[in-house]
Amino acid sequence: MTSPFVAGPPVRIAGAPRGPLAGMTFAAKDLFDVAGHPTGGGNPDWARHHPVPTRHAWAVQRLLDAGATLIGKTVTDEVSLGILGENPFDGTPLNPKAPERVPGGSSSGSASAVAQALCDTALGTDTGGSVRVPSSFCGLYGIRPTHGRLDLTGMMPQAPSSDTTGWFARDAQTFARVSETMLGEPIPASLPQRLVVAVDAFGFADAGTAAALQPMVRRLSALMRETREDVLAPPGLSVWARAQQTLQRHEAWLTFRDWIDRDNPRLAFSVARNLALAGTSSDSERQWAALMRSEARARLGWLLPPGTVLCLPTTPFPAPRKGLSLATLDPLRARIGCLTAHGGLTGMPQVNLPGSDVDGLPVGLSILGARGSDAALVAVANAMEASR
Repeated sequence: MTSPFVAGPPVRIAGAPRGPLAGMTFAAKDLFDVAGHPTGGGNPDWARHHPVPTRHAWAVQRLLDAGATLIGKTVTDEVSLGILGENPFDGTPLNPKAPERVPGGSSSGSASAVAQALCDTALGTDTGGSVRVPSSFCGLYGIRPTHGRLDLTGMMPQAPSSDTTGWFARDAQTFARVSETMLGEPIPASLPQRLVVAVDAFGFADAGTAAALQPMVRRLSALMRETREDVLAPPGLSVWARAQQTLQRHEAWLTFRDWIDRDNPRLAFSVARNLALAGTSSDSERQWAALMRSEARARLGWLLPPGTVLCLPTTPFPAPRKGLSLATLDPLRARIGCLTAHGGLTGMPQVNLPGSDVDGLPVGLSILGARGSDAALVAVANAMEASR
């Protein structure tokens, strides 16, 4: 099985001797700068044509200052343009909950390292689902914070209007400790009191996944004062996904086009294809997508006033098998995107809750809240683990 850590000299940096995370260990996705070590971004030509950083990324420094020790840099999908975790250069990190299946990406190595108990927590990034999807596939707690809340200095960009820093943990207590440090605020004792169940998202998921998540939905509902059902995306989940894909791909093209033009790097076919298609998007397509983003933000702003959370399946199915053909994978990627597009479109925080499976394969339940309600979502994660 492929290691979750990138090849090369070992990386180990001790954390501060005292701090709220003293004694804990963490890993960082190879999109985060670590001083003295190249940032590879999942592509050998990226590291070859970019200088070795001299400073740690903000997120890495934050954890080191809190006392956690960095033990390695982890494999990522190529330049973070992937959702399944298979990298043609570095291989596919092990999903210990489903060894013959993908771990999910692009934060594949970080999720794998935590799921294998090689470290207590790990940093990932989430643009189109890259923390949420591996959290679901590997049975982990994972967060996509409110967009723009955390400092992304030293984190390799993809699509800046959607990029976020996230993290993983195996248990709610560790997740809460790390979240307090990263968010810079305590986890509240009180919980939100209103739950919205996204019926279109549950209807979109495979029947087995939707059924497996129902006990978690009932436990979540029991923590709230009131529960109701509503539609997440009135225009259609696939319409939101198309808008997010249009915007994200175009921004990724703008991020990487000078590198591609200058260095002609080696790229997997699926990555090169998506970047090439992004470079041909029309002004009218992007204008439509921007309007749909405004509509999605207004919709979730209405659905999620303070004190309200929304739940939906994180992924429509468990982790697919490794090594599937592109023709098989393309529709699977598209379906995943229909349940993750709201993250990049709206910037709302989202937490994956583990605890369900389909025939032994993990699937996660996600909770969303209003912008800035990240800590409240972590409090719900704590309460859900306590209610088991």
